[in-house]
Amino acid sequence: MVQETGIARSSRGEESKEPRPLSSFDPSELTIPLVVDLDGTLVRTDLLIESIVALVKARSRYSFALPLWLLKGRAALKQEVARRISLDTCLIPYRSELVEYLEAQRSQGRSVVLATANDGRVAQQVADHLRLFDSVLASDGRTNLSGECKRERLVAQFGERGFDYVANEACDMAVWSSARRALVVNTSQQFVRSVARVAEVQILCEEHPHRAEYLNVLRPQHWLKNLLVLVPLFAAHRFDEPLLLGKLAWAFLAFCCCASSGYLFNDLFDLSADRHHPKKCLRPFAAGRLQLSYALAMIPTLLILGCVFGSLISLLFVGVLLLYYALTLGYSLFIKRVALLDVIVLAGLYTLRIMAGGVAVAIWPSEWLLAFSTFLFLSLALVKRYGELVIMRNVDGDGARARSYEISDAELLASTGTASGYIAVLVLALYITSGAAKALYGRHQLMWLLCPLLLYWVGHIWLVAHRGKMDEDPTVFAWREQTSRILILLMFCVALLAI
Repeated sequence: MVQETGIARSSRGEESKEPRPLSSFDPSELTIPLVVDLDGTLVRTDLLIESIVALVKARSRYSFALPLWLLKGRAALKQEVARRISLDTCLIPYRSELVEYLEAQRSQGRSVVLATANDGRVAQQVADHLRLFDSVLASDGRTNLSGECKRERLVAQFGERGFDYVANEACDMAVWSSARRALVVNTSQQFVRSVARVAEVQILCEEHPHRAEYLNVLRPQHWLKNLLVLVPLFAAHRFDEPLLLGKLAWAFLAFCCCASSGYLFNDLFDLSADRHHPKKCLRPFAAGRLQLSYALAMIPTLLILGCVFGSLISLLFVGVLLLYYALTLGYSLFIKRVALLDVIVLAGLYTLRIMAGGVAVAIWPSEWLLAFSTFLFLSLALVKRYGELVIMRNVDGDGARARSYEISDAELLASTGTASGYIAVLVLALYITSGAAKALYGRHQLMWLLCPLLLYWVGHIWLVAHRGKMDEDPTVFAWREQTSRILILLMFCVALLAI
C-alpha cells in the first residue's frame, strides 16, 4: 500500500505532524476530482520523446520534418507525431504505486481525470489501456495543455481549489497554485517545500535513481572491447615505447566516449524491444528509472568529448573514429534489422577498433591479424544473436524472434558461427607456419599451444549459448565467466612466452 512519506501542509499553512496513509480518505473528498499528469507521473518516461524516437526508427525520413512541425508549435508537433505512430501501452513503465492508489480512489466513487500535455491520441491510448479515468484532457494540435494553459482549463472545469492534482515537475507549479491539494511524485524535499508554499502537499512516492545508474547506462563493462586498439602495438612487439602507449591511451578514451554515446543512442531506439526481453527490460531507460532527457544530453556530449580526445592523436584517427560512430548509428537505425548484415557489421566494428589502433601509432595491422579478427568476431556476433534466440524461445515459444531472426534460424546461426570461429583457428595455424611468425617469435613453436586453447574457447562459448546461458554480450561474458577468463589468460601467457 502506498504511504505518504513526506510532509503534508495546508495551503500556506503549517506542517502536518502526522502523515496519514494515502489509502485512507475523508468522505468529503469523494466530491473533489483527482487530476493526474502523465509523463513522469503516471508513467516513468516521456512519451513524446518515445514517440519521436519510434517514428524516426520506423520512418527515418520524418527526422527532417520534425523541425518544420515544431515551427508550428509544440502542440502541432505532438499531433503530427501521434498521427503517425502508436505506442505499445502494455509495455510502458507505469508507476504501479500510483496506479494502485488511483484504483483505490476510483473504487470509492471518486472522479479520476487524466490531464496531460501529450496529444489526445496518446493520452486516449493510455486511458483505454488502464481503464481508470472518467475523462481525458490533452493537447489538441492547437493548444499545448501544459503549465498555465492546463491551470486555466482545470479551473474552468472544476473551479479554483476545486480539484487535487498529481504531478512531479516545476512546470506543474502553475496548476498546483489553483489546486486544493498537491500530490507530488518522485521529487526532492526542496522541491516539495516550494510546492507547499502554494498548496497543501502530500507525497505519493519517493524513489530516485541510484547514482551508479548514471554510469551504468554508459556500459563501462563494454569498454574492455576498446582495448583492441592496443593489438597492433602488441602484435608488433613495440609495447615498450611510452610515446606510442600514450597515444593509445587517448585512443582508448576516445573510443570509450564514442561507444558509450552509441550505446545510449541504441538504448533509445531499442526501448520497445528491451521491454519485451526478460533481462533487458530491467535496463534503466526501459524500466523508467532514468529520464530519457539524460540520454539526449549525453549522446552529443560524449561524441564531442571523444573527438577532442581523438584530435590529440591525429585528424586521420578522428576520421576513423567518426566512421566507427557512423556505422554504430547506422546499425542502431536500420542495419540491425537486416539479417546477416547486422552480424557482419558488428564484426566489422570490432576489427575497426584494431585498425584505429594501427592508425594511432602508424603501425598498419597485417593481413593475418585482420583475417583472424574478422572471422573470430563474426563468430562472437553470431553467438550473440543465437544466444538471444535461445533466451527468447523460453519467453515466446516456437514463435520467438530476436531482431530479424526467427527461431528456425537458430540452427543456421549455430553452424555458421562455429564454422567462423574454427576458421579463425585455421588462420592462426597458417600464420604460425608463416615466415612472419618465425621472424617475430623466437619460440614460435610454442604458438601451436594457442590452437587447442582457442578451439576449446570457441567451443565453450557456443556450448554456453546453446544451453541458454549466454544472457549478455559474449565479450563481457568471456571476461566474467571463470572458464573463459582462464583460457584467455593462458593464451596471453603462451603468446608472451613465445616472443
